[in-house]
Amino acid sequence: MSRRSGQSGCIQRDGNWYVVRFWRDVEGQEKRQRVREKICPISGPSKLSASERERKSKEIIAASGADSVEHFEKAVRSIQGVTFRAQAVIWLNQVKNRKRKPVAPSTVENWKSHLEKWINPNIGDMLLEAINNLAMKQLVAKMVASGELGPKSIGTYTQVVKMVVASAVNEQGESIYPRKWNHEFTDMPVVQKNDQKRPAHTGEVVTKIIGATKTEKYRTLLTLCAAGGLRLGEALGIAVENVSPDGTAIKICQKAWKGQVHNFLKTPNGKREIDLHSSVAAMLRKYIGKRESGLLFSSKAGRPLGQSNILRRTLHPILAELEQPKCGAHAFRRFRLAWLRQNAVPKDLEHFWMGHADEEVGDLYSQLESNVQFRKEVAERIGLGFELPSKNAVVGLNGLKIESEPVLEMVASA
Repeated sequence: MSRRSGQSGCIQRDGNWYVVRFWRDVEGQEKRQRVREKICPISGPSKLSASERERKSKEIIAASGADSVEHFEKAVRSIQGVTFRAQAVIWLNQVKNRKRKPVAPSTVENWKSHLEKWINPNIGDMLLEAINNLAMKQLVAKMVASGELGPKSIGTYTQVVKMVVASAVNEQGESIYPRKWNHEFTDMPVVQKNDQKRPAHTGEVVTKIIGATKTEKYRTLLTLCAAGGLRLGEALGIAVENVSPDGTAIKICQKAWKGQVHNFLKTPNGKREIDLHSSVAAMLRKYIGKRESGLLFSSKAGRPLGQSNILRRTLHPILAELEQPKCGAHAFRRFRLAWLRQNAVPKDLEHFWMGHADEEVGDLYSQLESNVQFRKEVAERIGLGFELPSKNAVVGLNGLKIESEPVLEMVASA
């Protein structure tokens, strides 16, 4: 690049004009091209003095971009033929290793899946510089025509395309291929409220699911997801040490994913404390027993449980048995959020328990999350919104015994 910067050009007479000749990189060619531009007439009112011609020649060279790093980078990349697929590999490396706003491995896996399934097969072999609004329009048209993707998914996939293109920067950190994306031109589908699938259980369904879960480990896990609004990964990452002695509070500070425990959450607001109803606290204390350390929910080897195994072996068979739509554990989280709003829980306390960001200045001012006593009172007052199963003692022919079938008892609620 040092050989290409600071050109003065060569001023010459060409017919009735003074012209400046200089070198310029051409996209797709290894050798530079000699070009010329008019400066002024040799005679007449528009004629310039020698110093003025020299000054204007430099302005012409600067305006052409021939000396700019951006033009050089663009030309060189065109020669090298950097494809979208190759840049996507570089981008995935960057997002996995960056220190500012680190991306969760689960998110990286999702992006990788988007690239492999839809994006690379369609535009992976195109030059990165050719990924513009027209290319995006063609990609969107193919995704819409397939009928496999909804508007929300198409928006997510195209966002990956935008991030890959934007990741190509020069040595000054500036974008080599700046784009102003035009959603009207690309005919991007508009996401309607009903387009997104957000399954949420009712209290009655949660009661049936919990009651039908035979294993104590999974029954306690699903109860915590419904009673605390936990994401499944957050619940699987809970350590026994992060549960209060009386079981009424749990600190959420890590998550489990694919057999690994990560000390960061989906968002900074995910780090929080969950307050539980006394009935769930009693259930939790019984489940923990005399344990003092380790994961709350783990395999026999002490490793984190697999989310897919829980869904495939426990939750989905129960939903099928109850003739309920197949869905993930997030439906419990949505149920909890709906229950908090039905019971008029203060918005900032709702945000704190759910791990959502504050929406207004008032949320920051109130600091209700620091009032532990108030939090516990609210958690106890509003109840669960579903029933917990329990085994009742009865007197039989041979004295006191326990019913083998669980009897559902209503937990206090608003």
